Amino acid sequence: MTIVFKVSDNIKPLMMEFYKDRMLDKKPPYSVFQVKEYDCVITLYESGKVMFQGIGADIEASYWIEEERIKNGRIIDITTGKDKKKEPESRILFHENTIGSDEVGTGDFFGPIVVTATYVSKEDISFLIDLGVRDSKKITDDKIKKIGPAIIKKIPYSTYILNNASYNKNWSEDLNMNKIKAILHNKVLVAMKSKNYPYEKIVVDQFVYPAKYFEHIKQAKEKVSDITFTTKAEDKCLSVAAASIISRYVFLGEMEKLSQSLGMNLPKGAGPNVDEVGIQIVQKYGFDKLYEVAKMNFKNKDKIKSGLKK
Repeated sequence: MTIVFKVSDNIKPLMMEFYKDRMLDKKPPYSVFQVKEYDCVITLYESGKVMFQGIGADIEASYWIEEERIKNGRIIDITTGKDKKKEPESRILFHENTIGSDEVGTGDFFGPIVVTATYVSKEDISFLIDLGVRDSKKITDDKIKKIGPAIIKKIPYSTYILNNASYNKNWSEDLNMNKIKAILHNKVLVAMKSKNYPYEKIVVDQFVYPAKYFEHIKQAKEKVSDITFTTKAEDKCLSVAAASIISRYVFLGEMEKLSQSLGMNLPKGAGPNVDEVGIQIVQKYGFDKLYEVAKMNFKNKDKIKSGLKK
């Protein structure tokens, strides 16, 4: 897998600092640095473009995509490397009965992965538009908390929460993030399709090529195969947008529960502030506690270990 996008000027020094201990002595022409992890090669070029290659490319890239979102308001499409906010909206599926799915938490060190599928009928379209439904990443957490319950009450949905203990237990090179996402999307889509709603299309935001998606779910007992894959699906399809908001609402609730149980606020994303809180958790509860609240394949784990030695 290869992911490429252009890095903002204020993110470049953060990348330099983050990878400084792992930079290779030899680097490709016109590059600033290159790092080789066991599952990913990261190369930052003088042009400002960064390239992630390998099985772990999506995990490594999501760290910096989240930093771009938090610090610069950029919404980068992981499949194209382009800014979503710069693309014109084409809501071609807004006026059909659809089932759509979306996920939250794959780029967050703390908290679970939450995947939701919803069914949105033509009759519910005006209700969702009046609420201001769109991709959850473009809505503040406060608004998510306000409109989430209304959507949950009105719109049929199915949600699956993959907690960190299960995630860490099952993670392997063969079961990477894209495969996990595909399996969970299929699970909630099967649940929604089994209810026999009169849908016209099933829509999934394309995070891998369709052939790879179906390869990921080939061992599932039940499969949904009549899927329309499209990039920027949350801007084109209300059922995907509603699923995005429900997933975010559930994720925020789970993060609050974890924060209360630990007696400290767990930050979202995977930036340096996350490492600081991770160190506090280990100091207070021991390293094994991270297994329950964090995704242990993220690079934050190594940063936390390094921080504990200082």
